[in-house]
Amino acid sequence: MSQERSYTIEEVAQLLKISKLTTYDLVKKGEIPVFRVGRQMRIDALDLEAYIEKQKISNKDATSKPMTRDNQTIVISGQDLVLDLLGKYITKNGYYKTLRSHEGSLNGLIALYQGETDIASLHMYDGDTGEYNTPYVKKLFVSQPYIIVNVVSRKAGFYVQKGNPLHIHSFKDLAKPNVMMMNREKGSGARTLLDEQLRIHHIIPSTIQGYDQEETNHLGVASAIATGEANVGIGIEKTTKLVDVDFVPFIDERYDLVLLKTEKNHLLIEEVQKILTSEAFHAELSSIGGYDLSKTGTIIHETF
Repeated sequence: MSQERSYTIEEVAQLLKISKLTTYDLVKKGEIPVFRVGRQMRIDALDLEAYIEKQKISNKDATSKPMTRDNQTIVISGQDLVLDLLGKYITKNGYYKTLRSHEGSLNGLIALYQGETDIASLHMYDGDTGEYNTPYVKKLFVSQPYIIVNVVSRKAGFYVQKGNPLHIHSFKDLAKPNVMMMNREKGSGARTLLDEQLRIHHIIPSTIQGYDQEETNHLGVASAIATGEANVGIGIEKTTKLVDVDFVPFIDERYDLVLLKTEKNHLLIEEVQKILTSEAFHAELSSIGGYDLSKTGTIIHETF
């Protein structure tokens, strides 16, 4: 090997006949030194040759034994079923173990900022831009590089009683004197959508009966409507398949994942993107139904 030659991660993987994930793992463990040219990691030819010679000397049986990886535990925050499916796929690769945190959008994002979670999911509407998620992430992560990837899109709207007897079709209808609302907790995506729409339409929250009543998930809100505890709530359409209520769609919301771009997360980001764009993941999501997969796996925003 020439002293002036260097290789990319992909080239080293091809030379050693191993996967890119395994190559990144060797780099992460310090077994193969790297240097950077701009944003790209490269490996000096002499360092690669030294690694190969070390394997020959240190363990004669190394070539006959498969490489093993220590399982790293990661936390995925959010409530949608799609996150359980994602966790299952991540765990299948044998490198990560996944845990689930059922925090709402804002709390999950804060947990990511504080290093308490690894993948935060969110669906937070910004009334000033009409955009989902990106404005909130930009405000919180001003000095940390990150990537926002779409996982699914879905319809959000009003849960109403069967037949919609109170004719609720808009946010202004929430202030009708005979309407009782069941709200979501502060920091949830549904609560953010409601509060932003009330602000845009100049509706004072205190004029809405039940505004201070809270449930911590879509199912709880829909159940309150079904039992007559309330007349209306904000949530996603998919829940109506589980609870006997009607749904009045209002908006197509983008449900995204946020991951910090660190050396530790390089493998995780690559794995998540690979899963989200795989045919198997799309097929399983399609069989569940209720999701728009047209942007699944698309990078929405990325900083460097």
